[in-house]
Amino acid sequence: MTETRTRIAQCVDSRPGIHFNDLVRESEIAPGQVQYHIRALLTEGRLVSEQLYGKTHYYTPEYDEWERAALALLRRETARDVLVTLLERGTARPGTLADDLGIARSTLEWHVSHLEEQDLVEKRHDVRNRVTLAPTRPEETAHLLAAVTPSFPERMVDRFTRLVDGLLAE
Repeated sequence: MTETRTRIAQCVDSRPGIHFNDLVRESEIAPGQVQYHIRALLTEGRLVSEQLYGKTHYYTPEYDEWERAALALLRRETARDVLVTLLERGTARPGTLADDLGIARSTLEWHVSHLEEQDLVEKRHDVRNRVTLAPTRPEETAHLLAAVTPSFPERMVDRFTRLVDGLLAE
């Protein structure tokens, strides 16, 4: 394997679920070269890609489908904050969770719908049809959290999105 491919593969191995633009920034390799080498690594079976909610994420082959989706969502700051809070509390009501995280209820619902779709969060309804959120696989999710350390650009994009959501909610 070439030095460039090795560098890209190591970057993906150290940051499972990394998306293309972040991979370009982290590896400090030109986008065209990254595309070329990623294609070769995918063909060789050394990497796996997953398209989720508008971004292509890259992984080493040992992650199953659920883990890949979980890692992709955990790379998004707001989704990660929702999951961390639910892991700490066990359950939470949506309104309380949105207030505690300082995000608009619509933003919370957007993230919860994706988390629910990927089997990370479930909505439980009580006898009065009130919703409570709970993590579906807390042990596995907590384990995957350790593999996710967001980059500075990822955090800034997430925070900008929160700012815009907050301004639109007012």
